[in-house]
Amino acid sequence: MNKLKHVFLTTLIFVSAQAVTQAQSQKKTKQNTVVTGAQDREYWVNLLYKMSSPVILNLSNSTLKKNMPVEVPPGLKPDFFKKVTYLEAVGRTMAGVAPWLALPDDDTKEGQMRKTLRTALLKGIANAVDPANPDYLNFRTESQPIVDAAYMAQAFLRAPKALWEPLDPVTKARVVEEFKALRTRTGAYNNWLLFAGIDEVFLMSIGEQADPVRIEFAKRKILEWYQGDGWYSDGPSFSMDYYNSYVIHPMLVDFFKVLSDKKRINVEMYDTAVKRMTRYSEFSERIISPEGTYPAMGRSVTYRTAVFQALGQVALMNKLPSQISPAQVRSGVTTVMHRMFDQCNNFDKDGWLVLGFCGSQPGIADGYTSTGSLYMATLGFLPLGLPADNVFWTAPAEDWTAKKAWSGQPFKKDYHVEY
Repeated sequence: MNKLKHVFLTTLIFVSAQAVTQAQSQKKTKQNTVVTGAQDREYWVNLLYKMSSPVILNLSNSTLKKNMPVEVPPGLKPDFFKKVTYLEAVGRTMAGVAPWLALPDDDTKEGQMRKTLRTALLKGIANAVDPANPDYLNFRTESQPIVDAAYMAQAFLRAPKALWEPLDPVTKARVVEEFKALRTRTGAYNNWLLFAGIDEVFLMSIGEQADPVRIEFAKRKILEWYQGDGWYSDGPSFSMDYYNSYVIHPMLVDFFKVLSDKKRINVEMYDTAVKRMTRYSEFSERIISPEGTYPAMGRSVTYRTAVFQALGQVALMNKLPSQISPAQVRSGVTTVMHRMFDQCNNFDKDGWLVLGFCGSQPGIADGYTSTGSLYMATLGFLPLGLPADNVFWTAPAEDWTAKKAWSGQPFKKDYHVEY
């Protein structure tokens, strides 16, 4: 019995020691595989570069119209879309990359990527407004250019020193001429009013004569369409979709910033717009599931990560609500990006975005959507405008609200607001 007891105890000690060693090894492995904020940033940078470089580099080389495919929804022909899709790709991409390209040059790999894109984009903008260039973009016909000039305007407002001031005088004059040519047309009675308005305040910001009627109409109607608790309707009727992030909050805040700086509205009006966007950003953060998904609902789900433009702009402005840390926003949105872009093939063989939400799903594209439209996805990357040493990128990873809620952790109760 003593011998058996000795063998049993020896075996027990050995197995216990193995268990401890294995647990320590697993703990060490887990610690070694924790992704840092720097790794998250590198992932964002590489993904944004992959997404935006085909547009920017081709425009710089006067080959955008030659090389960009024009994929359209089933049953539609690309002929009409070719009139507008190239400006869609350029304007939307510019608005997404602008905060990142506004960062100063440095000798890092990321810094070299920024410089490459910024240099190419400045050349590309010149090509885009040169009537003799193969990539001269259409501002002159159809209503759609009102929209995508607005994203170009937003890019200039987001990064004036990087994207506007370095342009040569001829290119600047041509940009102004194209923007003023937009006044021959109108668009839909919804968020399109903001597009016309921001086109005009951009002109105002650079000392050009702006159309006061388009500015005033946009201001009054968007404010009338506020529904409460951080939500605007998109026109007279409310739509349950992501246009509050795709367009309304970010563009209204940028629109009001110019008007406030020019003393055309009081600063309280601008501050209220920021507060409302901040409130809306709470919903944006809460829709990220513990697994890094979000509901594919409403119009234009093919815009993918543009869903997080408002949340990203609030983070970029250092205006996140006190109960939402920069790290949990970074962690949540990064998880969505991995889920969407690592597990779904959203690019064709030449690196262009394809119609779909998670992969190629052309059947879900709206009737106004084509390849150029998809570059709204770049708008989800605005926090890259924060330098690498900002707490958004340096803080340890943190669970976001839904992940906390579904794992039994404490999380903040949610209540409506009155502003």
